[in-house]
Amino acid sequence: MDDLDRRYERLRDAIRATGGAAVAFSSGVDSTLVLWAAHEALGDAAVAYTATSPIFPPYETDEAQAFCRERGIRQVEVEVDSFSIEGYADNPPDRCYRCKRHLFEHLIAAARADGFAHVLDGTNADDTGAYRPGMRALAELGVESPLRDAGLAKADIRELSSRLGLPTATKPSFACLMTRFQYGDRVDAERLRMVAEAELALIDEGFRQVRVRFHEGGVARIELGPGEAPRLLEDGRAARVDERLRGVGFSFVTLDLGGYATGKMNAETEAALLREAGGGA
Repeated sequence: MDDLDRRYERLRDAIRATGGAAVAFSSGVDSTLVLWAAHEALGDAAVAYTATSPIFPPYETDEAQAFCRERGIRQVEVEVDSFSIEGYADNPPDRCYRCKRHLFEHLIAAARADGFAHVLDGTNADDTGAYRPGMRALAELGVESPLRDAGLAKADIRELSSRLGLPTATKPSFACLMTRFQYGDRVDAERLRMVAEAELALIDEGFRQVRVRFHEGGVARIELGPGEAPRLLEDGRAARVDERLRGVGFSFVTLDLGGYATGKMNAETEAALLREAGGGA
């Protein structure tokens, strides 16, 4: 047993000590490992709680359902109306904090109603120090982050997921659809639908790491993962993608030559906020 296996054992032991846990499960790389570790440690005393909202694309919900169904894990879906949050549609810089708190208040209420004292999420060791205002909401609500506590970073989580045969081992990174919009640009359910369907069009064409950023004037700016952009210009893909994105409501479709990067839409604003918080330069 190597060090990574030992850390996974400690992760399971810590979860087992809860006696029963509700896992906030999105079908992402991190929350999938937490849920599987909880299932191994607690059996039926581990339950997945999945938030459904227009800010999450339907295919993510479908994947979460399939994972739980195929592995015999009980899943509870909790409908969350993020747009009921005052000012949320205006997409302010503290959007993530407001949304995360609102979402987890609903998940926690559902978990408490089912008798769970412990609610776990997928925050990992890499998340410390980044501009992640949602983490403040988790701390305020007492949500537990066993991956972070076990010192497991994203690379560790992917390696463990591979060893365990989890389907998310190589799954691309995902963030809620609100991150496709510039802070201050108004967002509504229709715009979220356009982005979700546009990204699905790219996935259908075989692209893995995709983002479609929404710009005012009906502009879709496509970001693709390393090495994927040249494929857009092959076999008529560009024309098919252009047609589908215009079909979902965009007026102009462009390719970002810099490719995909986390937080690219609001990097300057987030860097300034992080400096204000004393989290870096």
